[in-house]
Amino acid sequence: MSADIATAIIAASGAIILAGATYWLTKQREREAELRKEKLEHYKEFAISLSGIISGESTPEGQRAFALACNKLNLVAPQSVLEALQAFQQESKISNPSPNRERHDKLMSVLFYEMRKDLGISPKDHSATFQVSLWASGAPRNGP
Repeated sequence: MSADIATAIIAASGAIILAGATYWLTKQREREAELRKEKLEHYKEFAISLSGIISGESTPEGQRAFALACNKLNLVAPQSVLEALQAFQQESKISNPSPNRERHDKLMSVLFYEMRKDLGISPKDHSATFQVSLWASGAPRNGP
């Protein structure tokens, strides 16, 4: 009879452990999905903010939106994205005494590559050939 009780206790313990592990893994996946969704929103906001700093279309409001979007990335982006962001910021800042278009475009491509890698974009990009470019509207600005 004690063997039957031991078997029942082992089976019940196994079921409880399995249920707990399943619950924990499910919650872990939910948290990861929520963080990925949050990152995507921040990355989208950042990409949109770049339109406000494009040469010929830059405005003070655009610069502020860009700064805000960059600061938000500090909350959710991994170190590789933040390092790429900081390099891009140094090149694209208004006070850069010697801006270089090729360096700007390369650093922006590295930044977007790291963001896409962080999001797990599939199929995977190739760092050696990945390039991003921005388009300016070319529309004249209203006002001075």
